[in-house]
This record gives sequence, structure tokens and C-alpha cells, in this order.
Amino acid sequence: MNPSDLPDEPVTTDRGAVLAQILICDGCCCGRVERGYPPVPRDWLKSQWKARKLNRHVQLTMSGCLGPCDVANVVAILSRDGCTWLGELTREDQYEALLAWAVAAAESGVLPPLPVDLARHRFSRFDAAIGTPLSVSGATGP
Repeated sequence: MNPSDLPDEPVTTDRGAVLAQILICDGCCCGRVERGYPPVPRDWLKSQWKARKLNRHVQLTMSGCLGPCDVANVVAILSRDGCTWLGELTREDQYEALLAWAVAAAESGVLPPLPVDLARHRFSRFDAAIGTPLSVSGATGP
């Protein structure tokens, strides 16, 4: 395809004010209890998002492997501000906090700061040197 073949207008959507998309890793490691990893409450998350109609504002996507398997149970939050990576989510209350964050965003129409317990699980996806394990940090925000 040549650049001159591209449409003049950007693609638009009728989805409304989508503030963010949350990608939950559902790949080779994340949530695989049979391999010794903590569970990911996939069905609970999907049912909560559907019941609360959150996809209109904060879309939820169960994804294949997102990559950084050394920090299993990975979540990526995509927004106009960029991508926030969370890793090592091991407790149900962390997923409940993610849900509450999405509900607050949908109700207010803006992305609130991440809860402190989730912000502690942020990591920088591509800043680690090759061969150096990634680690979560105490950074804040989304």
C-alpha cells in the first residue's frame, strides 16, 4: 500500500469515550496455576466488566502472552497518555482494585491515578538491559 492510498480522514469509532484499554495476559505463564503461577480471575473480571458495561469506557481484553514472563500475571493499561505495565499481580484484592479503578474512570469520565497497591507493581517494559530480570517499582500514576 502506498501512503497516497491512505484515507485523508482518521478512522473513527462509534464506541464513545473510551478512556483506556486493559490487557490482561492470558498466555503461557500468567494465571497458569498448574505451572506454579498465581491465578488470574479471568471469568470474574469478564463478568464484572459485562455487568457494569465498562467496555464503553475502559475496555477489557484477555490477551495472549504479553511478553515479560519473569514478572508473571502481567497487565498493560493503554491510554492516550501511553502504556502502563503492571506485573506480579498475585492477590484477588489487586484485581478488585483494578475493577474499582475502571468503575471510577467510567463514572467520572477521566482516568484517576492508579491505587497505591497497583502503582507499586509498575515496571518499565523495555528499560531493562538484555539478560537483566525486570522488577516492579514504586512509580505512581497511569
